[in-house]
Amino acid sequence: MTTIEIQDEIIDDFSLFEDDMESKLFYLMDLGKKLRPMPEEHKIEEFIVKGCQSKVWLYPVFEDGKVFFEADSNTEITKGLVSLLVKIWSGKTPDEILSTELYFIEKIGMGSMIGSQRSNGFSSMIKQMKMYAFAMGNK
Repeated sequence: MTTIEIQDEIIDDFSLFEDDMESKLFYLMDLGKKLRPMPEEHKIEEFIVKGCQSKVWLYPVFEDGKVFFEADSNTEITKGLVSLLVKIWSGKTPDEILSTELYFIEKIGMGSMIGSQRSNGFSSMIKQMKMYAFAMGNK
């Protein structure tokens, strides 16, 4: 699936809850629970995303021209947020990651779902994933 198709699928999934923010948050937390477990040896300072209030670890792997991400967080909502980015970008080329416009954020009403602290942390996750993609694309 392309990054556009994945974002459209996320929008469709969240649209089932219409304006029920509580249900959207529970769904987001459930997505985080489905994230593949991250090995403990990758949960080190080097892979912590700076700028997040919660602890978020992002571990990139570059294989066959594509970037694969492992991620985890110590809070359920944040883990759900990072799981959305992993779903969109893991297994994509550095160019695909760098050129993706993340329009799903507004379409699912994330601004009203999460506060400004989490929103800033989410931006930091996006920035970190794009930095990894940039670095791996220039190897």
